[in-house]
Amino acid sequence: MDPLKIFVVDDDPLFAKTLKFHITLNPDYDVEVFPDGKKTLDNLYKNPSLICLDYNLPGMSGLQVMRKIKEMDKDIPIIIVSSQHDMKIAVDLLKEGAYDYIIKDEDIFQRLWKALTDIKEKLTMIKKINELELEIGKKFKYENLIKGQSKGIIGVFGLIDKAIKTNITVSITGETGTGKELVAKAIHYNSPRKNAPFVAVNVSAIPRELIESELFGHEKGAYTDAATRRAGKFEEANGGTLFFDEIGDMDLNMQTKLLRVIQEEEVTRIGGNNTVKLDTRLIVATHKNLAEEVKKGFFREDLYYRLLGLPIILPPIRERDNDIIILARSFAEDFCSKNKMPQLKLTSEAQEKLRKYSFPGNVRELKAVVELAAIMTNKDVIDKEHIIFNATSEIDSMLNEEMTMREYHTQIIKHYLKKYGNKVSKVAEVLDVGKSSIYNLIKDEGLE
Repeated sequence: MDPLKIFVVDDDPLFAKTLKFHITLNPDYDVEVFPDGKKTLDNLYKNPSLICLDYNLPGMSGLQVMRKIKEMDKDIPIIIVSSQHDMKIAVDLLKEGAYDYIIKDEDIFQRLWKALTDIKEKLTMIKKINELELEIGKKFKYENLIKGQSKGIIGVFGLIDKAIKTNITVSITGETGTGKELVAKAIHYNSPRKNAPFVAVNVSAIPRELIESELFGHEKGAYTDAATRRAGKFEEANGGTLFFDEIGDMDLNMQTKLLRVIQEEEVTRIGGNNTVKLDTRLIVATHKNLAEEVKKGFFREDLYYRLLGLPIILPPIRERDNDIIILARSFAEDFCSKNKMPQLKLTSEAQEKLRKYSFPGNVRELKAVVELAAIMTNKDVIDKEHIIFNATSEIDSMLNEEMTMREYHTQIIKHYLKKYGNKVSKVAEVLDVGKSSIYNLIKDEGLE
């Protein structure tokens, strides 16, 4: 943190000099002295972090100066330093917005040091919070979060723009792996609710018998295992955003209860009588066609229209033109950076191979394929032979292990040899590598 800029305002030059000496014993403090209120006000453009202000000043009193400072910048902490022992004056100054009131006595430097330390800690915390908010803003700026230049994704950007300006419910549909939660986060973290909680609930991952408690909470003793009171996801997200992923998997009974909570804008914990008022924005996502689910009787029509709101349809990656390459380059760059590896470029042949593949797992699968390719290459590029499909079910678990590049190669070859009955020619065809490469690895690693 930069040195704390402190103004000392006192018409007694000896006292002001003494005060400056004691304060600047800490090299983190930069002190400038002024003899009166007018010169202080004329120099406020220098943006002091705090002001030590004498109560008895010529021309304008300390109170008058403080009022004018607060008119110009209400957030500057002001410490009043005075020889007055009048408690009423001290209380009045604190009510007017003074940070502290310090008497000019033998304890003045000790009390002043404590006040300065407290203010510095608070200003440091505020700076950290502001930096964190700025970082969050950058992180979730949706043009950075959701990469692409295709017509479909540009259309999604336009709808996100509309969503962040209001509290309208948003329904996101798209195939698995298209990035529905990323869109939900982009909306929340760019909206006025960005400093409030973002709570995600995957409906399909919660057992049916637990989902009501998970969403609405419960009181102590509501059922056998309810040893303590617990707030549900609606309460956790109060003031912020509640994101329901795979909302189409919710059973009809729970849909009825959810509809009531949405309509009443309040929730009652299981086993309780008191209601909790809600101010929660809803964003829902599903890979299913909810309109078709309504026709089949699997989803309540009234809940469907409550949740429809602003629909955002995410296109599958196979319909996003050159976005495949934009995303692949981004994934390669991120993976290499996180793993302290040299940056890798995609050859034109590798790019062509990616373009021709349908990616049933969408963006999620592309990421896994690119990360595996970054491990497979022995060069400073990712070439077509390093692009391996149909192995993505093995990738995540394999990447969680810390192995050498050689060990990764061995694991992949062993996987495919086992899968294809030790037929080297078939493995070479699937991995698009020479048979000699596989034989050499088998020989070197002593594989049977």
